[in-house]
Amino acid sequence: MLSGFLTPFMSSSVNIALAAIGRSFPVSAVTLGWVSTANILAAAALVVPFGRLADIVGRRRILLAGAVVFTAASAYAMLAGSIAQLIAARAIQGVGASAMFGTGIAILTSVLPPGERGRALGLNTAAVYLGLSLGPFVGGWLTSAFGWRSVFGAIVPVGVLMIVLLLV
Repeated sequence: MLSGFLTPFMSSSVNIALAAIGRSFPVSAVTLGWVSTANILAAAALVVPFGRLADIVGRRRILLAGAVVFTAASAYAMLAGSIAQLIAARAIQGVGASAMFGTGIAILTSVLPPGERGRALGLNTAAVYLGLSLGPFVGGWLTSAFGWRSVFGAIVPVGVLMIVLLLV
């Protein structure tokens, strides 16, 4: 559920922070648009290959690797010194997100008995929509109170928590 929450939360909160990012890095609107596009492009291109790789080497391993990459890329984005570094961090986040998104539901359906799958999938779907719904509100609040870097910084402890839970 955390992996289902993190990706949509990050995408929707970063979209709110784009104006503040544009003030930090004075670039064209097209270049600024790549902050969102790089993430979506990487995630869309890699979700199916990561799903297949997870079938071969193990879903938990790919989910864990995705969580590590996503969390590390969030920290990198928070520290980005240029728009190019931020766009690269967002692309790397997309790689991690695709690994998480491509394996999360597969893990739920493979580890739960048929009678419990509907509830688990419903909770996972609720987590996705909770991330989409809270992202603009929390991202806007974080951006106005602490700056755009806090949007990425807030994800790091949640990502670390997810990594710890996956290791346990």
